[in-house]
Amino acid sequence: MTGAKTNERPGTRASVRGFPMSASKARVVLNIVRGEDVNTAREILAGTTREAADVIAKVLASAVANAVTNDGQNVDELYISAAYADEGITMKRFSPRARGRAGKIFKRSTHITVIVSRMDEERLERLRGARSAQATASRSRRVASSRRRADQQASFNKREAAHEAQAELDASAELEANAELETTESDVVTTDVATDVTADVATEVSTEVEPEVVELSDVATEDDAAPADENDDTVSDDTTEETN
Repeated sequence: MTGAKTNERPGTRASVRGFPMSASKARVVLNIVRGEDVNTAREILAGTTREAADVIAKVLASAVANAVTNDGQNVDELYISAAYADEGITMKRFSPRARGRAGKIFKRSTHITVIVSRMDEERLERLRGARSAQATASRSRRVASSRRRADQQASFNKREAAHEAQAELDASAELEANAELETTESDVVTTDVATDVTADVATEVSTEVEPEVVELSDVATEDDAAPADENDDTVSDDTTEETN
């Protein structure tokens, strides 16, 4: 006894008719997603680069919407029970060739049908267990990632605090060095001022004393010159008397 025909299989279906593509190209993508649950099929179609993946994804979304709206099914419990592509009409065209001949062109089309059904209990249990394990692993990864980020942030905060403390120490050391330098400069300026004042006072004293010394020398010279003149007068008188 043969199984149920494809168009007689139970489930909720959606189809597109007369899509301008050969049935063989659509069957390549349908063979990939056939038998997969709806969520996995969506991920596969989203990562497939073939042209047929876009239209098949739309047909799948329509079938899922029909199952949820019309049959009251749960999206997480559905899988693709059947998916097939039939050949549609073929339009015949031609292209001109040499010597009056014509090249045949066949513009093919296809009818794509996707049927979704509810999974059996055994498969649902396996799927729930896999999803639970995946959620646990994902949570563990998130927790580990959060802890790693927290550790990195704490380490960064410690480094920043150390840099700030070092900067404060450097600033205080620089202020102390500047204060010491200013104190040294003020002492040097005070010493220079004292030296200048002492030099000025010494200059003034020497200036006041020099005229007195000069006056004494002048007086001594005049005193020395006076006896010489008297001697000269005496000698001249004696010479005059001898001559007479």
